[in-house]
Amino acid sequence: MAAVSKYLTAKNSSIAGGVLLVLYLLKQRRRAARYNGKKGGSELVLNSEKDVKKDRAAVDRVFFLRIMRILRIMVPRFFCMEVGHVDCCYAIIGRSTKDFKTYLFSFIKFMPLIALVNNFLKLGLNELKLRFRERLTKHLYDQYLQGYTYYKMGNLDNRIANADQLLTQDVERFCNSVVDLYSNLSKPLLDIGLYIFKLTSAIGAQGPASMMAYLLISGLFLTRLRRPIGKMTVVEQRYEGEYRYVNSRLITNSEEIAFYNGNIREKQTIHATFKKLVDHLHNFIFFRFSMGFVDSIIAKYLATVVGYLVVSRPFLNLSHPRHLQSTHSELLEDYYQSGRMLLRMSQALGRIVLAGREMTRLSGFTARITELMKVLKELNAGKYERTMVSQQEKDAADKVILVPGSGRIINTDNVIKFDHTPLATPNGDVLIRNLSFEVRSGTNVLVCGPNGCGKSSLFRVLGELWPLFGGQLTKPERGKLFYVPQRPYMTLGSLRDQVIYPDTYEEQRRKGISDQVLKEYLDNVQLGHILDREGSWDTVQDWMDVLSGGEKQRMAMARLFYHKPQFAILDECTSAVSVDVEDYIYSHCRTVGITLFTVSHRKSLWKHHEYYLHMDGRGNYEFKPITEETVEFGS
Repeated sequence: MAAVSKYLTAKNSSIAGGVLLVLYLLKQRRRAARYNGKKGGSELVLNSEKDVKKDRAAVDRVFFLRIMRILRIMVPRFFCMEVGHVDCCYAIIGRSTKDFKTYLFSFIKFMPLIALVNNFLKLGLNELKLRFRERLTKHLYDQYLQGYTYYKMGNLDNRIANADQLLTQDVERFCNSVVDLYSNLSKPLLDIGLYIFKLTSAIGAQGPASMMAYLLISGLFLTRLRRPIGKMTVVEQRYEGEYRYVNSRLITNSEEIAFYNGNIREKQTIHATFKKLVDHLHNFIFFRFSMGFVDSIIAKYLATVVGYLVVSRPFLNLSHPRHLQSTHSELLEDYYQSGRMLLRMSQALGRIVLAGREMTRLSGFTARITELMKVLKELNAGKYERTMVSQQEKDAADKVILVPGSGRIINTDNVIKFDHTPLATPNGDVLIRNLSFEVRSGTNVLVCGPNGCGKSSLFRVLGELWPLFGGQLTKPERGKLFYVPQRPYMTLGSLRDQVIYPDTYEEQRRKGISDQVLKEYLDNVQLGHILDREGSWDTVQDWMDVLSGGEKQRMAMARLFYHKPQFAILDECTSAVSVDVEDYIYSHCRTVGITLFTVSHRKSLWKHHEYYLHMDGRGNYEFKPITEETVEFGS
């Protein structure tokens, strides 16, 4: 016994020395990382203190509040399928015969019991992951696609750079991490409960209490060491999003890049972005290796040593009543059984401590999902944040205090009226201080001026994409104002979908518009041959590639005729259309009662408009009727 005690003491000392050595190496590595960050910190110049706090992700009170908020979305009520899958998994893990049979035979009754248990457990966990992901994804997309929130996130608010990364990959990893954490904790917790009960009756309560104290202390210690994992997970997902973004940009702009012969430059950009991701992953791997070494010693080997020390204490103490009441063989048997139980208990404790690694990584995903939910909620409430420096802040003498959303919008049919409304960008840069004019249905307006004067800004305010910074805007409801850009959007779907977008076939029928009328819309813009060529309205093609630039512009005009709005904004939308077709389109719009705001540099369009709105790009504008002299001057 003395030899065993001496051996355990020596082993304990060597392990403790190893732990101190690893902690010293980790401390030196953190110092080196801080030094390197100060030495090459140009990339952090734009980060504010707020950004640093946003990246904080650790297993603390904030983490548990965040994850409980998200879990209420994934498990909305007590009686739901998700709770059923959790109970099913628990019944198998907990070896409850009654519950096990209930869940097992309600799912399938004719497969062999032995082969089904493990696979059924895997099925339950995988189904739980999928259901969690389904609920959370639907909730986030309900918020993301509410109104113009998806537009505001990318154009008004710059707190989240890659929403697609968060909505797809991060949500999936978060749900997987939650379910994996549950499966990794449930079985060890059950084992610990059973072994505590048996060991308390065998060697008293002091032994299990000592092991639980070790669990608490080692868990807090390892959780403290693992704190960087949460932030490193956040950074990893951000770099993954950036790498995904530069690749999607290459695909989206492949034609322009090919014309510029920009493949070498794009390769440098992609390699630089990928190198940043790889360097971070190298650091992350090394940190996890270091933590794995410490985890193995503390959660496995040292826990085993502590377990044997605890179970040996009553047997090494010769004054213990056990020595007086039991024979030598009985003492050996008790020691063996208690050691086996305590060993299993220490292994279960070790698995729980090691599960803390998954919890720390989960905190990183939780921080990102929570940030997305917060931004979506604020955007839906009309609040947004930008960190760019406004031009007004650069010129203090000419600074104008603007409050987003302080203007008033009045919905009235057949009139658009700007009443002392400042035209400003979401960043606060004032383009026109006081914009006032009125347009009634039947009066077409030609909008002109140099680039950057505020033409697109005017339309974004009209479409309620940008906030109103003051004054009053009278306009029809959103659905009665239509926008046709220079490069029209062709949706995924059939030929019919291109004409009726964003309506569905059911909505087309509800409006009482037949396919023959749709054919007339195509004939009006000289696209009837496309229906003859495709043979059916339900033909599905990649219309962005199938249609030429001029055909896409004419398809957008057919879409305009289908919707028949009160007002339409035509933003250089006939630049690729012949003059005769353009002339017919404008005449037809007047015939069906669509009032037009047109941005175009074509001289032939002046005759189709009654007023012109000219912006000079220096904060001034003119709104005047078009006369013969005006047309001659414009020509």
